[in-house]
Amino acid sequence: MKENLWKNITQLKEITPLVHSITNYVVMNNTANALLAAGASPIMAHAQPEMEDMLTICQALVINIGTLDEYWVTSMKKAAQQANKLNKPWVLDPVGAGATLYRDKVLSELLHLKPSIIRGNASEIIALAKHNTSPTKGVDSSAESNEAIAAAQFLVKEYHATVCISGATDIILNDKKEIHLLNGNELMSKITGMGCTATALVAAFAAIIKDKAEAATSAMALLGVVGEIASKESQGPGSLQLNILDKLYDITETEFTSTLKLKVKRD
Repeated sequence: MKENLWKNITQLKEITPLVHSITNYVVMNNTANALLAAGASPIMAHAQPEMEDMLTICQALVINIGTLDEYWVTSMKKAAQQANKLNKPWVLDPVGAGATLYRDKVLSELLHLKPSIIRGNASEIIALAKHNTSPTKGVDSSAESNEAIAAAQFLVKEYHATVCISGATDIILNDKKEIHLLNGNELMSKITGMGCTATALVAAFAAIIKDKAEAATSAMALLGVVGEIASKESQGPGSLQLNILDKLYDITETEFTSTLKLKVKRD
């Protein structure tokens, strides 16, 4: 599988898919730079009148609810509907799921528009599936990723989506596969929007890979490996953020395959 993942990483740079991100304004710069460094091209657009046209030129869509706004919610729904109409993948990032009734209402509406992939931390996935056994803590995770497996399985069954749980171990699963990734570094949690960056990369790979579990695995493996390598030469979160961008850009096959820690539970 390592060879396939590396092939996907190189193809991303060759194909340079255009990714439409309706995302929160805290992370727009971060995610745009990460997409560019990895080989994709970002568009951050929120205006309702251009949602349908934007999806005709983009290959994938990100919907990230980090900074919710009623105007943006309408844009999100229009974009998701158009992505479905054009059979293009879209990725839902349920930032802060469970934090407020309004946030949960919006997420329920978006889930019924059938995202291709759902990526969140363990607390968000649990809240999204109504498995509220541990409280959400803003946009941070207060649950371990393996605690969210049952919730993810519910989401897979209910919405026919691939689910990606971020954590110390990243878990990607659908009705056929379950893959665990053990890369990364705890310092990554000190950079705002690393999860949002992961979601953007998931969408980029979903644009070029039909198998959405493989797409999510490619993205999470790349970011985890890059973060682990970059942390070794970083003094803190500021330098780590820059080093992650540089390593997304210039990672080698040897670096990737020798660092990757992957377990296939179901295939």
